[in-house]
Amino acid sequence: MGSDIFEIGVNFIKMVLIFVMMVQLVPLLVWVERRGSAYIQNRFGPNRVGPLGLTQLLADAVKFLTKEDFMPERGYRFLFLAAPVVALIPAALAFGAIPLSHPIFVEPFEWLGQTWGPYQFDFQSYKIGIGIVFVLAVSSLAAYSLMLAGYASNNKYSLYGALRASAQTISYELAMGLSIVGILLLFNTFDFSEMIRLQSGPLSFHVLGTVYTFDFLPNWGIFYQPLGAILLLAAMFAETNRLPFDLPEAEAELVAGYHTEYGGIKMNMFYIGEYGHMLVASGLMVTFYFGGYTLYPFLTPGTVSSWFAGSTPTMTSVWTSLILHVVFLTKVLLFLWLFIWVRWSLPRFRYDQLMDLGWKTMLPWALGNTIVTAIVIFIMRTSW
Repeated sequence: MGSDIFEIGVNFIKMVLIFVMMVQLVPLLVWVERRGSAYIQNRFGPNRVGPLGLTQLLADAVKFLTKEDFMPERGYRFLFLAAPVVALIPAALAFGAIPLSHPIFVEPFEWLGQTWGPYQFDFQSYKIGIGIVFVLAVSSLAAYSLMLAGYASNNKYSLYGALRASAQTISYELAMGLSIVGILLLFNTFDFSEMIRLQSGPLSFHVLGTVYTFDFLPNWGIFYQPLGAILLLAAMFAETNRLPFDLPEAEAELVAGYHTEYGGIKMNMFYIGEYGHMLVASGLMVTFYFGGYTLYPFLTPGTVSSWFAGSTPTMTSVWTSLILHVVFLTKVLLFLWLFIWVRWSLPRFRYDQLMDLGWKTMLPWALGNTIVTAIVIFIMRTSW
């Protein structure tokens, strides 16, 4: 947490703010989804409560908080109440490990008759050297919330949804894990910050010991691993249970699947968990394949810092981090809109199609991409 009370306090406040930011993005995303779906289907969407229906979100929040706290008569109370909490925690933990911007450096300063600093505050809740492994491991725990909800409801529809969720998660986690092995081999690191730093320069190829540079393109992972990016994106849709992979909550045959018996604040926690995992998925796509919080050659830590050359080092670092955070957030919002766009554009898979896609298509392609990437990297980076 830190070496003194000031650093500990700032880190604690930072963790709370990042969690609040994730939670507060959820109602905004719900509003965007409603307005976006209405636009796609030539409808009005929310337009009565407040300007453009924005305060409809407040009305929904009041509804969620004041609805009856329903509990199935034959359900398992402890598991039933624990499932929404388990749905929320993995998303919050995973999102907190993703760097949202460049670190803030604070030079030494005098306060209360004492010298404080220097400090480095990472623009994330906590920094873990193997952040990629941590995020994937924590995110996979979300499947347990769906299984707990389905089992604890003691309802056949909910149980079917839980079984579908568990099978779907197992099927697509293999393809998702293999899809990022290529990018890990390419950048040779498990650290998010280092991966973003490697993507902040021009596109560079190593060919038989010689480096070829293309100054007009960024060194983004999408240019090296387009197949891996497509596979990861498809697996992310399946892992977040979004259309066309939302069979665990298919209303046509399962009423609402694993959360059939849920309402009020517990249902809201499932919403936050789902949209939180969408945020994590979008953040991973941006970090792995689209340069993270950088946008070479215009918006990199070096170029943005040069705009504030006359300011103090601390203020220069603060403004640089805030501007680069806007870059990261803009990229993430574009992927979140993609989640919404696909939901209202594609039909749901049949269950056999979903299983075939995971096992017979995505898994072989991901495995083949990993093998070919390893061979190509070995040949290209060896001085023969």
